[in-house]
Amino acid sequence: MSLLRKYPFPIISSIFLTVIPILFSSIIALLTINYEKNISNFAFPEWFLLTIVCCFTSMIALTPPTFLGLIFGYFLSWKAILPLFFLNMTAIYLVNQLTKRIDKDKFRNYISGNEKAKKILENIRKEELKLIFFTKLSPVLPFALMNFVFALSGAKLKNILLGGFLGMIPRTLLAIWTGSEAKEIRRLIENPNEGNIEKTVIIVLIISSLGGIFYLFSRKNKFS
Repeated sequence: MSLLRKYPFPIISSIFLTVIPILFSSIIALLTINYEKNISNFAFPEWFLLTIVCCFTSMIALTPPTFLGLIFGYFLSWKAILPLFFLNMTAIYLVNQLTKRIDKDKFRNYISGNEKAKKILENIRKEELKLIFFTKLSPVLPFALMNFVFALSGAKLKNILLGGFLGMIPRTLLAIWTGSEAKEIRRLIENPNEGNIEKTVIIVLIISSLGGIFYLFSRKNKFS
């Protein structure tokens, strides 16, 4: 309890960034199913406005980008690449800036009082670009939560953006392809990984992500 009183922001925010996306995505899924015909008639202005809105909803963890990839891919097919990459990168930047403004280095100051945690954080920074890449590669790690964690840790913005961009390429393209191949929006949302190809790629991404993270943390010359 003393930790919560002393430093509530990271803890409360982590819970928020993990639970809220699930709840809000369910609401968006129902609305998308009910208004599929209306959405299918959207023109460029509507999609542009929706993309801008999703930049901010992804920033505050309301809409996971992979989920948006399925929806955008369903309606726009491969035309969804540019808006999805734009909203992903914008959301990453906004989370970083918002976290820094609210936290004001309190987390790093707290960590500095723990020598073991401080040592681990310093070693992570030496490999932060690789670590960010591998965490972004995984389809199961929450988008907003990881952005929040990296911002708190003091990772360089250029590494967060570059690592996030490279890591999100395969899972974003997979989401677009899955959405574009779907015949019904309801079936897509309820069974986003129904096909064998999708399941195989997701498993490969998860294994690659976990393997990369494990490798970085197990290197004796870095984490001795």
